[in-house]
Amino acid sequence: MRGKLGDRALYVYTWLIILWLASPIAVMILFGFNDKQSKSNTSWQGFTFKWYQQLFAIDGLTDALVNSLIIAVVSTVLATVLGTLLGLAVGRYRFRGKGVTDFLIFAAISTPELVMGASLLSLFVSANAPRGHITIIIAHTLFSLAFVVVTVRARVVGLDPSLEEAARDLGAGTFTTFRLVTLPSIMPGVAAGAMLAFALSIDDYVVTSFVNGSEQTFPLWIVGAVKVGIPPQVNVMGTLIFGIGVLLAIANAVSARRKTTH
Repeated sequence: MRGKLGDRALYVYTWLIILWLASPIAVMILFGFNDKQSKSNTSWQGFTFKWYQQLFAIDGLTDALVNSLIIAVVSTVLATVLGTLLGLAVGRYRFRGKGVTDFLIFAAISTPELVMGASLLSLFVSANAPRGHITIIIAHTLFSLAFVVVTVRARVVGLDPSLEEAARDLGAGTFTTFRLVTLPSIMPGVAAGAMLAFALSIDDYVVTSFVNGSEQTFPLWIVGAVKVGIPPQVNVMGTLIFGIGVLLAIANAVSARRKTTH
């Protein structure tokens, strides 16, 4: 009886935590359909689809979203390529300084964003580098890189080395073995790392606020608009970004499951 009560309590507790975590997202989705009549968007005033029809009616918000998407895509590509190669190296080989490399990777993950933003700002100021798109991309690539490395490394550690050895025995070269054997085997980890890097980039505020210069990204624009009132289009854009992320995660999970079953 005690075991059953404990299982039920854990079940209820788990669902309460899930609902608590999902409630802000649900509110965002709901208020994307709110028929707002004033600057305040905190009370329900009716159901409407007009904000989806007027999604790009605010030029500054649209430009900020486009900037965020461009920066997120470019930094994700860079972080994924570099992180995959580094993840292969630290997950497969033993070399002098590997302990230091592991320490730096996990230090990058655990370092507060405030510290990382301030240090990057000092670096760019010392180098007389103009702040803008390039500095934001560099910053996002750097703090996303460690997450990709850890994700890919976990996949590499579980990779069966006999598959690559068999490919080489059959005459495949180094690049052919990587392209046809290694990369497909670690692709779920690469895809997961890429999605994580994209999510970290698209919603980053702290680091970006240090290195953005005069450029505006989606999170920076939202924080700046708090004083005058956040328009419903923000909720709509957030809903669409969330929906696309969910679809990509589902597609990645389905693809990984199919590969494991076959």
